[in-house]
Amino acid sequence: MPENRFPKLSVILPVYNGLPYLAGALDSVLCQSFDDFELIVVNDGSTDGSDEVIKKLDDPRIRYLQQSNKGLAAALNRAITVARGTYIARQDQDDVSFPFRFQEQVAFLDSNPDAGMVGTSAAIWIGDTPTGRIHRHPLDDASIRFSLLFDNYFVHSSVMIRKSVLEEVGGYSEDKSRQPPEDYELWSRIMRIHKVCNLPDILLAYREVPTSMSRTGNNPFLQNVVKISAENIAWASDTLVDAPEVTALSKLFHRDYDGMPRGVKFSTMRSVLDKAIARIARESNVIPRSMDSTTRGTIQKLRYRYFDYRSGGLIGKALDGNIGHFAKSMAIRLMQKENR
Repeated sequence: MPENRFPKLSVILPVYNGLPYLAGALDSVLCQSFDDFELIVVNDGSTDGSDEVIKKLDDPRIRYLQQSNKGLAAALNRAITVARGTYIARQDQDDVSFPFRFQEQVAFLDSNPDAGMVGTSAAIWIGDTPTGRIHRHPLDDASIRFSLLFDNYFVHSSVMIRKSVLEEVGGYSEDKSRQPPEDYELWSRIMRIHKVCNLPDILLAYREVPTSMSRTGNNPFLQNVVKISAENIAWASDTLVDAPEVTALSKLFHRDYDGMPRGVKFSTMRSVLDKAIARIARESNVIPRSMDSTTRGTIQKLRYRYFDYRSGGLIGKALDGNIGHFAKSMAIRLMQKENR
């Protein structure tokens, strides 16, 4: 592609020891029905032969950058800096974009100028074998914003974002104390100022890999998710991020009872949630009641985990063992005790 020719779309694909799936990921991009794009591949210090796979490709849309290993966020930011497209699409080295992915996402962003980013549903593969499972996340802005108060509801490799939005929020955070998860951290900053959406179509194959970091136990991933969640709840409810009820809501959702604030009643937490729901509804131009189907399940989950925490984990053990009547009766007793 001539240097003075600006494509509609820039696809950014960071690579770090991407074998054995890299060739398939690259091919899935180059075979898209929508072809007005550049593919920016950033080799972040690979040592496994990924370099040879990339150099074998002869396509004028490819721009190949190499650097010493600096991490995912730094590789992504370098690609964003040199990207010439109006939109930027993510692609991971071990995932597969289906042929009409870019076409559908570009059409959506063209038709919805108020949307800052759009993701898709994704089929889950193990190796090259479909599992039959699907990542399906909320679709509309209000539902996604509420869900993002607690966790990530985008498949990272499926998103397409306006470059102007990425420049506005400053790209991915390279602060090591805030990663992983680089993606959830970025979406959280975007959704505070722009509408966000998901397409229902399955336009990506997401590979589960055994090296994925667990969200349980004492690890930086869980700790950072809880921290980012608290920031989102505080933003939406106009509450201090270190307020006990904000910390409690974030920890309860992730069943992270270590360091839970003492003496916070669920009614107080619910008041914070109601403020958050009201703000999201207002900014998404919907009425709060229309969000009930999204919020109901989350509020119920938080309530049961609150009483699980109060019971020392007994309710959770009962639920895990499908002893629903025991968990429910214990929660009711604790609720009655709290309301005395």
